[in-house]
Amino acid sequence: MRRSALAAMCVAVACGGRPAPPAVPMAALPPIQAATLIRVGVAVDRDSVLVGATQDFSVLTGDSAAIGTGSAGAPWTARPGGVGRLILRDWQGVERDVASGVIVRPVTDGYVTIGSRRYRGEAWIIRGTAGVTVINRVTIEDYLMSVVALELGFRAPSDREAVKAQAVAARTYVARYRGRREALGFDVYATDADQVYTGIDSEFPEVADAVRATTGEILTYGGRPIQALFHSTCGWSTESIEQVWLNSAPVPYLQAVSDRSGDGPDDYYCRISPRFRWREEWTGDALASMLARTLPAAVGTPIPDLGRLTDVRVGRTSPTGRAAELVVSSTTGTWSVPSYRIREVLRTSAGSQLLSTLFQLYVERQRDGAVSKLVAAGAGYGHGVGMCQFGAVGRARAGQDYRTILAAYYQGTTLERAY
Repeated sequence: MRRSALAAMCVAVACGGRPAPPAVPMAALPPIQAATLIRVGVAVDRDSVLVGATQDFSVLTGDSAAIGTGSAGAPWTARPGGVGRLILRDWQGVERDVASGVIVRPVTDGYVTIGSRRYRGEAWIIRGTAGVTVINRVTIEDYLMSVVALELGFRAPSDREAVKAQAVAARTYVARYRGRREALGFDVYATDADQVYTGIDSEFPEVADAVRATTGEILTYGGRPIQALFHSTCGWSTESIEQVWLNSAPVPYLQAVSDRSGDGPDDYYCRISPRFRWREEWTGDALASMLARTLPAAVGTPIPDLGRLTDVRVGRTSPTGRAAELVVSSTTGTWSVPSYRIREVLRTSAGSQLLSTLFQLYVERQRDGAVSKLVAAGAGYGHGVGMCQFGAVGRARAGQDYRTILAAYYQGTTLERAY
């Protein structure tokens, strides 16, 4: 994945604008302790997975009875068996039919391998819903060393406080949502469905040091871990959560926050982002072809004939200027796209979702009124809610410490040590 993470930031939550995850009832969450393990679903419902270690390893039942052993470079293959069963094949080709819940544990200080990647902790193999699932059981702090490196990375000592702020936000995510995938046998996915995690190969020593410097620290509001949402670049201001996800009630600490750093027209902390300002344009034909694909799903109805496009405009804006409604008109009808679907409808020339909803549209038309060209002049990257990651870097370079950065983006919260 990324080795200079800010240069290609935002594999995760945040930047792609995925919906805010539902909170797990607090009563369902086990208490967080210093040695608490998190269970990360690394390979979920696969036909088969290679599992081994970088040194000699033991293969054990769930109650630690020996099944077999392996050595570095000789992983075992796990595939689904019958209901509640696994088929394990060792490096010699010997197969074993065993009960679900197998542990692969390095004998000494090696790393477990799942597929081609190395992970701290141990692997736990279970029979998934439709295949075999391999879970990395690892301490929260070790887990964060990969997550934070992928989310923000580390480029210079001046960025350190922003990295520490990201570590607290990522740890707070774990504190709030740990256990939300319990039905699948683990706590969180290793993808941007939760937080991207690829093991030790994505770690940086400087990031690990920043994680350790905030060990156990989380953000709370009313005594509970907060929804620590974040995104790449706000453009000039973050956004209130209820303006982005229409089914979300207002959250006191997820309200719009200005990212202004001075009085000049471009004096914003996140202006260092390569996506601080951007431009996207479509020809009339390309726009019509794109909307024929993307519009039906966004408005929830088939559109057999889109006809000739006559207008694409912003119907409503949020208080920060983000598009709250997109109105598409053609010779066959008019459709309204809600804020949380706009980026799925207007896609870039590369096919990815639009960078943000903070944009202005400019339409050119033919003599017959049909749209011949659409230009979006935009700012920022991501959904805009919570901490602005490039803004955090800008604030760190301006001398703000991580406590100040977090207090700016999550106003009214308390930074406390959970363990």
